[in-house]
Amino acid sequence: MRIGRPLAALIAVATLLAAGTAAGALVVWLGLYDIAANVPHTQAVHSLMELTMHRSVKRRAAAIEVPPLDNPARVLRGAACFRDHCLQCHGAPGRAQAPIGRSMQPLPGPLVDAPQHWNAAELYWITRNGIRMSGMPAWQYRLDEAELWALVAFMQRLPALTAAEFTALADTAAASCPAPRREGLPEGFRADAARGRIALTQHACTACHRIPGVTGSDVHVGPPLAGLARRQTIAGRRPNTPDEMLRWIIDPRHADAQTTMPALELREADARDIVAYLGTLQ
Repeated sequence: MRIGRPLAALIAVATLLAAGTAAGALVVWLGLYDIAANVPHTQAVHSLMELTMHRSVKRRAAAIEVPPLDNPARVLRGAACFRDHCLQCHGAPGRAQAPIGRSMQPLPGPLVDAPQHWNAAELYWITRNGIRMSGMPAWQYRLDEAELWALVAFMQRLPALTAAEFTALADTAAASCPAPRREGLPEGFRADAARGRIALTQHACTACHRIPGVTGSDVHVGPPLAGLARRQTIAGRRPNTPDEMLRWIIDPRHADAQTTMPALELREADARDIVAYLGTLQ
Protein backbone atom coordinates (compact mmCIF):
# COMPACT_ATOMS: atom_id res chain seq x y z
CA MET A 1 0.00 0.00 0.00
CA ARG A 2 1.39 3.37 -1.01
CA ILE A 3 1.37 6.24 1.54
CA GLY A 4 0.24 9.62 0.26
CA ARG A 5 2.64 12.56 0.47
CA PRO A 6 0.68 14.45 3.18
CA LEU A 7 0.56 11.38 5.38
CA ALA A 8 4.23 10.62 4.76
CA ALA A 9 5.15 14.18 5.70
CA LEU A 10 3.04 13.93 8.86
CA ILE A 11 4.76 10.67 9.83
CA ALA A 12 8.18 12.24 9.22
CA VAL A 13 7.35 15.25 11.40
CA ALA A 14 5.98 13.02 14.17
CA THR A 15 9.11 10.87 14.01
CA LEU A 16 11.38 13.90 14.26
CA LEU A 17 9.39 15.27 17.22
CA ALA A 18 9.53 11.93 18.99
CA ALA A 19 13.28 11.65 18.37
CA GLY A 20 13.84 15.20 19.61
CA THR A 21 11.78 14.56 22.74
CA ALA A 22 13.65 11.34 23.44
CA ALA A 23 17.02 13.06 22.94
CA GLY A 24 16.02 15.90 25.28
CA ALA A 25 14.82 13.45 27.93
CA LEU A 26 18.12 11.56 27.67
CA VAL A 27 20.15 14.76 28.11
CA VAL A 28 18.14 15.62 31.22
CA TRP A 29 18.21 12.13 32.75
CA LEU A 30 21.93 11.62 32.22
CA GLY A 31 22.75 15.11 33.54
CA LEU A 32 24.62 16.02 30.38
CA TYR A 33 23.80 19.74 30.49
CA ASP A 34 26.17 21.62 32.78
CA ILE A 35 24.12 23.91 35.06
CA ALA A 36 27.15 25.36 36.91
CA ALA A 37 26.87 29.13 37.33
CA ASN A 38 30.61 29.59 36.75
CA VAL A 39 30.15 28.46 33.15
CA PRO A 40 28.05 30.79 30.93
CA HIS A 41 25.21 29.47 28.78
CA THR A 42 26.19 28.65 25.24
CA GLN A 43 25.54 31.53 22.86
CA ALA A 44 22.67 29.60 21.25
CA VAL A 45 20.93 29.06 24.60
CA HIS A 46 21.56 32.67 25.67
CA SER A 47 20.21 34.07 22.40
CA LEU A 48 17.13 31.84 22.55
CA MET A 49 16.37 32.94 26.11
CA GLU A 50 16.86 36.60 25.19
CA LEU A 51 14.60 36.35 22.14
CA THR A 52 11.92 34.61 24.19
CA MET A 53 12.12 37.36 26.81
CA HIS A 54 11.90 40.19 24.28
CA ARG A 55 8.89 38.74 22.47
CA SER A 56 7.09 37.93 25.72
CA VAL A 57 7.62 41.40 27.21
CA LYS A 58 6.58 43.23 24.04
CA ARG A 59 3.35 41.24 23.85
CA ARG A 60 2.38 41.87 27.47
CA ALA A 61 3.41 45.52 27.67
CA ALA A 62 1.67 46.65 24.50
CA ALA A 63 -1.47 48.01 26.22
CA ILE A 64 0.22 49.77 29.17
CA GLU A 65 -0.43 53.51 29.34
CA VAL A 66 2.69 55.49 30.24
CA PRO A 67 2.28 58.50 32.55
CA PRO A 68 4.41 61.67 32.15
CA LEU A 69 7.98 60.76 33.11
CA ASP A 70 9.80 64.08 32.91
CA ASN A 71 8.76 65.35 36.36
CA PRO A 72 12.02 66.15 38.25
CA ALA A 73 10.58 64.91 41.57
CA ARG A 74 9.67 61.58 39.95
CA VAL A 75 13.16 61.24 38.46
CA LEU A 76 14.73 62.05 41.82
CA ARG A 77 12.61 59.46 43.58
CA GLY A 78 13.56 56.92 40.92
CA ALA A 79 17.26 57.64 41.49
CA ALA A 80 16.90 56.72 45.16
CA CYS A 81 14.96 53.57 44.33
CA PHE A 82 17.60 52.59 41.78
CA ARG A 83 20.41 53.12 44.27
CA ASP A 84 18.64 51.09 46.97
CA HIS A 85 17.25 48.23 44.87
CA CYS A 86 18.97 47.96 41.47
CA LEU A 87 22.58 48.99 41.92
CA GLN A 88 23.80 45.74 43.46
CA CYS A 89 22.83 43.67 40.41
CA HIS A 90 22.99 46.17 37.53
CA GLY A 91 25.63 48.69 38.51
CA ALA A 92 25.48 52.31 37.33
CA PRO A 93 27.77 54.89 35.70
CA GLY A 94 31.07 54.53 37.54
CA ARG A 95 29.67 51.76 39.79
CA ALA A 96 30.22 48.05 39.22
CA GLN A 97 27.65 45.48 40.23
CA ALA A 98 28.09 43.90 43.64
CA PRO A 99 29.81 40.48 43.59
CA ILE A 100 26.47 38.65 43.57
CA GLY A 101 25.37 40.60 40.49
CA ARG A 102 28.62 40.01 38.62
CA SER A 103 28.39 36.28 39.31
CA MET A 104 24.82 35.65 38.13
CA GLN A 105 24.03 33.72 34.96
CA PRO A 106 22.55 35.13 32.84
CA LEU A 107 24.40 38.32 33.77
CA PRO A 108 22.11 41.21 34.83
CA GLY A 109 24.01 43.74 32.75
CA PRO A 110 24.13 47.53 33.17
CA LEU A 111 20.90 49.41 32.46
CA VAL A 112 22.63 52.38 30.86
CA ASP A 113 21.51 51.17 27.43
CA ALA A 114 18.10 49.83 28.54
CA PRO A 115 16.09 52.63 26.81
CA GLN A 116 17.72 51.62 23.51
CA HIS A 117 16.21 48.13 23.78
CA TRP A 118 12.94 48.74 25.65
CA ASN A 119 10.32 51.46 25.61
CA ALA A 120 8.94 52.90 28.88
CA ALA A 121 5.96 50.53 29.04
CA GLU A 122 8.24 47.54 28.59
CA LEU A 123 10.66 48.73 31.27
CA TYR A 124 7.71 49.17 33.63
CA TRP A 125 6.43 45.66 32.87
CA ILE A 126 9.85 44.10 33.47
CA THR A 127 10.38 46.01 36.71
CA ARG A 128 6.91 45.22 38.02
CA ASN A 129 6.69 41.54 37.00
CA GLY A 130 10.30 40.37 36.91
CA ILE A 131 11.83 37.80 34.56
CA ARG A 132 11.47 34.13 35.40
CA MET A 133 14.66 32.01 35.40
CA SER A 134 16.89 35.09 35.45
CA GLY A 135 16.96 36.21 39.09
CA MET A 136 15.11 39.46 38.21
CA PRO A 137 12.46 39.83 40.94
CA ALA A 138 8.91 41.09 40.59
CA TRP A 139 9.13 44.47 42.31
CA GLN A 140 5.34 44.67 42.39
CA TYR A 141 5.58 43.07 45.85
CA ARG A 142 8.26 45.47 47.13
CA LEU A 143 7.47 48.86 45.60
CA ASP A 144 4.25 50.76 44.98
CA GLU A 145 3.08 52.02 41.59
CA ALA A 146 4.57 55.48 42.09
CA GLU A 147 7.97 53.97 42.84
CA LEU A 148 7.80 51.63 39.85
CA TRP A 149 7.12 54.49 37.44
CA ALA A 150 9.76 56.60 39.20
CA LEU A 151 12.32 53.92 38.40
CA VAL A 152 11.26 53.95 34.75
CA ALA A 153 11.54 57.75 34.70
CA PHE A 154 15.04 57.57 36.12
CA MET A 155 16.12 54.91 33.63
CA GLN A 156 15.21 57.30 30.81
CA ARG A 157 17.81 59.70 32.24
CA LEU A 158 20.45 57.10 33.08
CA PRO A 159 22.21 56.95 29.66
CA ALA A 160 23.11 60.67 29.84
CA LEU A 161 24.59 60.64 33.35
CA THR A 162 28.28 60.70 34.14
CA ALA A 163 29.60 58.83 37.16
CA ALA A 164 29.75 62.04 39.19
CA GLU A 165 26.24 63.07 38.15
CA PHE A 166 24.80 59.69 39.10
CA THR A 167 26.44 59.79 42.53
CA ALA A 168 25.22 63.34 43.17
CA LEU A 169 21.68 62.54 42.05
CA ALA A 170 21.47 59.33 44.09
CA ASP A 171 22.85 61.02 47.20
CA THR A 172 20.47 63.97 46.85
CA ALA A 173 17.56 61.54 46.56
CA ALA A 174 18.54 59.41 49.56
CA ALA A 175 15.43 60.23 51.57
CA SER A 176 12.95 60.26 48.68
CA CYS A 177 12.34 56.52 48.32
CA PRO A 178 10.46 55.33 51.41
CA ALA A 179 10.30 51.71 52.48
CA PRO A 180 7.40 49.71 50.98
CA ARG A 181 4.12 50.22 52.80
CA ARG A 182 3.46 47.53 55.40
CA GLU A 183 0.31 49.00 56.88
CA GLY A 184 -2.92 50.23 55.41
CA LEU A 185 -4.93 48.95 52.49
CA PRO A 186 -5.64 50.44 49.06
CA GLU A 187 -9.05 52.01 48.68
CA GLY A 188 -11.67 49.39 47.86
CA PHE A 189 -9.34 46.52 48.72
CA ARG A 190 -10.81 43.02 48.95
CA ALA A 191 -8.66 40.00 49.77
CA ASP A 192 -8.15 37.74 46.78
CA ALA A 193 -7.02 34.10 47.02
CA ALA A 194 -5.63 34.09 43.47
CA ARG A 195 -3.37 37.05 44.27
CA GLY A 196 -2.44 35.33 47.53
CA ARG A 197 -1.23 32.22 45.70
CA ILE A 198 1.21 34.39 43.72
CA ALA A 199 2.20 36.43 46.78
CA LEU A 200 3.22 33.19 48.54
CA THR A 201 5.89 32.66 45.90
CA GLN A 202 7.02 36.29 45.87
CA HIS A 203 7.57 36.31 49.63
CA ALA A 204 9.52 33.02 49.51
CA CYS A 205 7.01 31.00 51.54
CA THR A 206 7.78 27.97 49.36
CA ALA A 207 11.41 28.13 50.52
CA CYS A 208 10.27 26.45 53.76
CA HIS A 209 6.76 25.08 53.17
CA ARG A 210 5.14 22.68 50.74
CA ILE A 211 1.93 24.44 49.73
CA PRO A 212 -0.79 22.78 47.63
CA GLY A 213 -1.37 24.60 44.35
CA VAL A 214 1.87 26.58 44.61
CA THR A 215 4.95 25.52 42.62
CA GLY A 216 7.94 24.72 44.79
CA SER A 217 10.57 22.19 45.75
CA ASP A 218 10.05 19.28 48.14
CA VAL A 219 11.21 21.16 51.23
CA HIS A 220 11.09 20.05 54.87
CA VAL A 221 11.99 23.21 56.80
CA GLY A 222 8.55 24.32 57.96
CA PRO A 223 5.45 22.11 58.18
CA PRO A 224 3.50 21.38 54.98
CA LEU A 225 0.40 23.53 54.69
CA ALA A 226 -1.98 20.97 53.16
CA GLY A 227 -5.28 20.99 55.06
CA LEU A 228 -4.35 24.16 56.92
CA ALA A 229 -7.91 25.51 56.86
CA ARG A 230 -9.12 22.46 58.84
CA ARG A 231 -6.61 22.81 61.66
CA GLN A 232 -7.78 24.11 65.02
CA THR A 233 -4.63 26.02 65.90
CA ILE A 234 -1.73 27.88 64.31
CA ALA A 235 1.66 26.48 65.34
CA GLY A 236 -0.15 24.64 68.10
CA ARG A 237 -0.64 27.86 70.05
CA ARG A 238 -3.15 30.30 68.55
CA PRO A 239 -6.71 29.67 67.33
CA ASN A 240 -6.84 29.22 63.59
CA THR A 241 -8.91 32.24 62.57
CA PRO A 242 -8.28 34.66 59.68
CA ASP A 243 -7.34 37.46 62.09
CA GLU A 244 -4.89 35.26 64.01
CA MET A 245 -3.42 33.93 60.76
CA LEU A 246 -2.90 37.51 59.59
CA ARG A 247 -1.09 38.37 62.81
CA TRP A 248 1.00 35.21 62.58
CA ILE A 249 2.11 35.95 59.01
CA ILE A 250 2.98 39.57 59.73
CA ASP A 251 4.63 38.99 63.14
CA PRO A 252 5.15 35.31 64.03
CA ARG A 253 6.87 36.10 67.32
CA HIS A 254 3.73 37.63 68.79
CA ALA A 255 2.56 34.06 69.39
CA ASP A 256 5.86 32.28 69.95
CA ALA A 257 9.02 34.19 70.87
CA GLN A 258 11.14 31.13 70.03
CA THR A 259 9.70 30.41 66.59
CA THR A 260 12.11 30.19 63.66
CA MET A 261 9.40 31.51 61.35
CA PRO A 262 10.83 34.84 60.12
CA ALA A 263 8.98 38.13 59.93
CA LEU A 264 8.82 38.73 56.18
CA GLU A 265 7.89 42.42 56.32
CA LEU A 266 4.81 41.90 54.17
CA ARG A 267 2.50 44.68 53.17
CA GLU A 268 -0.90 44.21 54.77
CA ALA A 269 -2.60 43.74 51.39
CA ASP A 270 -0.26 40.88 50.48
CA ALA A 271 -0.72 39.29 53.91
CA ARG A 272 -4.53 39.41 53.60
CA ASP A 273 -4.38 37.90 50.12
CA ILE A 274 -2.18 35.08 51.47
CA VAL A 275 -4.61 34.45 54.32
CA ALA A 276 -7.42 34.21 51.76
CA TYR A 277 -5.49 31.57 49.80
CA LEU A 278 -4.53 29.58 52.89
CA GLY A 279 -8.22 29.54 53.78
CA THR A 280 -8.87 27.45 50.67
CA LEU A 281 -6.51 24.64 51.76
CA GLN A 282 -9.12 22.22 53.04
